[in-house]
Amino acid sequence: MAANPIKQNTSDQKMINPLTTLSDVLKDDMKAVNTVIMSKMYSDVALIPQLASHLIAAGGKRLRPLLTIATAKLCGYEGNRHHDLAACVEFIHTATLLHDDVVDESDQRRGKDSANQVFGNEAAVLVGDFLFSRAFQLMVKDGSLDVLRILSNASAVIAEGEVMQLTTANNINTTYDQYIEVITAKTAALFAAACEVGGVVAEQDGTITKALYDYGLNLGIAFQIADDVLDYKADPEKLGKSIGDDFKEGKMTLPIIYALENSNEDERSFWTDVIVNAASDDEKLQKAIEICAKYDCFNKALTQADLYKNRAITALDALPEHEIKALLINTADYVLNRSL
Repeated sequence: MAANPIKQNTSDQKMINPLTTLSDVLKDDMKAVNTVIMSKMYSDVALIPQLASHLIAAGGKRLRPLLTIATAKLCGYEGNRHHDLAACVEFIHTATLLHDDVVDESDQRRGKDSANQVFGNEAAVLVGDFLFSRAFQLMVKDGSLDVLRILSNASAVIAEGEVMQLTTANNINTTYDQYIEVITAKTAALFAAACEVGGVVAEQDGTITKALYDYGLNLGIAFQIADDVLDYKADPEKLGKSIGDDFKEGKMTLPIIYALENSNEDERSFWTDVIVNAASDDEKLQKAIEICAKYDCFNKALTQADLYKNRAITALDALPEHEIKALLINTADYVLNRSL
C-alpha cells in the first residue's frame, strides 16, 4: 500500500470543506467517473437520459462515488476499474433517490423540482429501474465476483431498508434500535459498499477491506442521523428541499423518538395526531421543533451521530498516514457540521 505524507495541515483542512478538497485532489479521477456516468445514461429512448440527467446533472456532492475513488487511491490503486465502480455506486444512489421521491411524494430534490414532479411518477420509477440495470451492467463488466457480491448485496439491503422504513412510518412505538436498523440499511449500506470496493480493486487483504467497510458504515449512520436533524433545523435553500419533509411524511426519526421518550400526556397526544394520523402542517411543525428543543432532542441525536463518526475515524487506524486518509477523517467531522 502506498503511503504519502499529509500535505495539508489540520487548521487548513478545518477551514475548507473537506469534500471540496477531496474532490480537487481527485479531480482527474472524478472527471473520468463523470464521463462514465454521462455515457452510461445514454439511451435511444429520449426520456431516459432527459430524466436521469435532471437529477444527476443537478449536482450534489457525489459523496458516495468520491468515497470509492478515495479509498482506492488510499490503498495505492493505479488502474481505472474504480471509475466504473464509482459510477455504479452513483447509479445505485440515484435510482434509490428517484424511487424514494415517488414513495415520499416529494416535490423538491437538491433545491429543484424533483424528477417525479416534472416527469411523473411512472417515468421516475422506470428510469430508476434503468439506472439500477446500468449499475449491474457495470458490476458485470468489472468481472470481480467480490465486487458483484458487495454491490449487489448493498442494493438488496437498501431495498429492504426502504420497506422497513414504511413499517416504522406513522408508528410512534418505533424504538431507537429499529431506527438504527432502518438507516443502516437504507443509507449506510451503500456508504460501506462504496468504501469496501475501493479496497477490493486495490487487492487489499480482509483486514483493510473490513476497516474501509466499517468506516463507510459508521460514516453513513452518522450522516443520516445528522440529515434527520437538519430536516428540522436547516436552511431550506441549503438543504435543497423543504424543511420538515420527514415530519410531514410521518417518518420516525431520532429527534422524534427522543421527544416521545420524554413527552407528557398532552405532548404525546400531539405526536399521535401529527405522526399516527398524519395531521401535520407548518404550525404543527413549529410546535414539534419546540418540543424537541425543550427536551434537547436535536443535541441528543447529534451526540449519537458523533459516536458513529468517531467509530468511522477509529476504523481508519488500520490504514497508513496519507493525505487522503486525513481528508476522510475530516469528511467524517464534516457530516456532523455541514449546513447542506
